Amino acid sequence: MTYTSTILSQLLNFLPKHKFQSFVGQHQADKHVRRLDTWNQLVALLYAQATGKDSLREIETGLSLHQSTWYHLGVGSVARSTLSDANTRRNYKIFEKLFYELLRRCRDITPQRKFTFKNGLYSLDATIIGLCLSSFKWARCSRVKGALKIHTLLNNRTAIPELLNITEGKVSDIAVAKRLSFNLEKGSIIVFDRAYIDYGWWNRLDKEGLFFVSRTKTTLRIDIVGQHNTEVNGYVLADDIVMCGEYQGMKKYEGKTMRRIKILDKEKGQIFEYLTNNFELTAEEIALIYKERWQIELFFKWIKQNLKIKTFLGTSKNAVLTQIWIAMIYYLLLAYIKFQTKFRKSLLELTRMVREVLLNRINLIDLLSLSTRTLHKLKAREGPQLALF
Repeated sequence: MTYTSTILSQLLNFLPKHKFQSFVGQHQADKHVRRLDTWNQLVALLYAQATGKDSLREIETGLSLHQSTWYHLGVGSVARSTLSDANTRRNYKIFEKLFYELLRRCRDITPQRKFTFKNGLYSLDATIIGLCLSSFKWARCSRVKGALKIHTLLNNRTAIPELLNITEGKVSDIAVAKRLSFNLEKGSIIVFDRAYIDYGWWNRLDKEGLFFVSRTKTTLRIDIVGQHNTEVNGYVLADDIVMCGEYQGMKKYEGKTMRRIKILDKEKGQIFEYLTNNFELTAEEIALIYKERWQIELFFKWIKQNLKIKTFLGTSKNAVLTQIWIAMIYYLLLAYIKFQTKFRKSLLELTRMVREVLLNRINLIDLLSLSTRTLHKLKAREGPQLALF
């Protein structure tokens, strides 16, 4: 009889375990540990992410119902007190490093969306996760509110995040952007909203050979010094060469010119203005690039709806960051499987299917050939008791 491991076990096989153990060693995370080592903590929290567990008690109960399954995974039953202590004390940077190692592998197999231009396209933005100030005092962002921010650089061609930075909610978007190192290929385009208007930072991007596209502010001083394209139509109202800001702003950008494009959105009846340091692409392509910024909003919406990053298993900063990084590892795992197996359905449907059969002994390839509607047939074939779930 052929032995088939559980879906969870097959998911774990996609993780670079040797690299993970080197990260554990760097932080001496398993030193003097007798019960719950770092790998077991990772497995337990991935299980919680995949099954949507809201509390440590739920995780403990769920594991106790599948003791034989956990034995084959090399994981014993996890007491909630032990897991709570690990989340509080074990350095979250171990899981952050694992995320970037898995991201490196994802880049090699992720299909690329095609645009009319060859430049790399990235969206930069941040999303806020609200926290109860009485429980998360370290995350104070105002007198009565607590929050943290997930700052993200999303690759629009692959729909996976290239860079994540998690801060307290009071930290401004531009302050984080100015201290990040993007390490992008020259000629890449970064698109962002009005929160990132900073002439010194724009000048740095320009010197690094990166292009940017942004909306303008109504209060922003713009002086027209020439026309980039005199041919306008009912869609493109203006394509000008401009200088932005007061004297100090121009000085920070070293007196260089930019390009301002005015676009009429006939459906909304609104005029939109964009600023860019790219003088090569057409006005229509610049407008399309800014519309692509919506992809990062969809990404934020997806992770908030489908990952456990709004309710937390612990209240310490380390526990919260550990949970978020493991949630993003789970996101990359699903994306990796989807791209590696050429799964044609959505990532959301894959998430739902994995949740239903996570601890069942089903071949992953068999699972991917089904849909959420036909999944119950496979569960019934595995055994009558599984059909009851």
